[in-house]
Amino acid sequence: MSIRSTDIGTSLAAAEAYLFDLDGVITPTAMVHRRAWSRLFNDYFDAHGIQPPYTEDDYFAHVDGRPRYDGVRDVLATRGVVLPGGSIDDPSDAETVAGLGNRKNELFTAELTENGIEAYPGSLAFLDVAGGHRIALVSSSRNAVPVLESAGILDRFEVIVDGTAVTEHALAGKPAPDTFLFAAHALGVPPERCVVFEDAPSGVEAGHAGGFGLVIGVDRGAGVDTLTAAGAHHVVADLADLVPLMPESRA
Repeated sequence: MSIRSTDIGTSLAAAEAYLFDLDGVITPTAMVHRRAWSRLFNDYFDAHGIQPPYTEDDYFAHVDGRPRYDGVRDVLATRGVVLPGGSIDDPSDAETVAGLGNRKNELFTAELTENGIEAYPGSLAFLDVAGGHRIALVSSSRNAVPVLESAGILDRFEVIVDGTAVTEHALAGKPAPDTFLFAAHALGVPPERCVVFEDAPSGVEAGHAGGFGLVIGVDRGAGVDTLTAAGAHHVVADLADLVPLMPESRA
């Protein structure tokens, strides 16, 4: 597939498969995650006198798009804090990386249960005109399936590679390309015939590193320049911006 940034519509149509990140691309769960991360680190930093305070910059630089435990470890490292890794079964009050990660998941689950989630209208509109393409979801979140069920769109994706699959198959998380490559293999489509849709710089880096035919950045706050520098061929504010470029829309 020839990639030309001036002819994104042609490149989208020529692809065989679309690989979507979840948070910030299909659903606005990024906001739920950001609130949960903020609450986790603000509470933990306050309780232990850790400075400087956690900010949104920490989220975009060290958490967004990465596996949960990696996010915990990386943010703590910026404050010179090192905790034992622990195990996936650690209770949420354990003073380990896994314990803090599990605590964050409890906060996220509580938010999702209380408020539910809906997909971005523009993302639904794009999925509606994506007929004829293989569709996969690639997320580092272990909550991907519950989120899709809450949004009522689980049946839109024939392959789901989530945080559970990362553990089961020992896949490296983003920015490594492993999860996207795993999804492409599961669909039976070579990477150069796939389009990656990502809002996180680490996810864009993963798409670029994996040699995917087209990497679309979705700017939900990371910034056009940041996503472009990470390797995005094209950046949009919302997937709705791509709908008029699709053949079904121009017919």
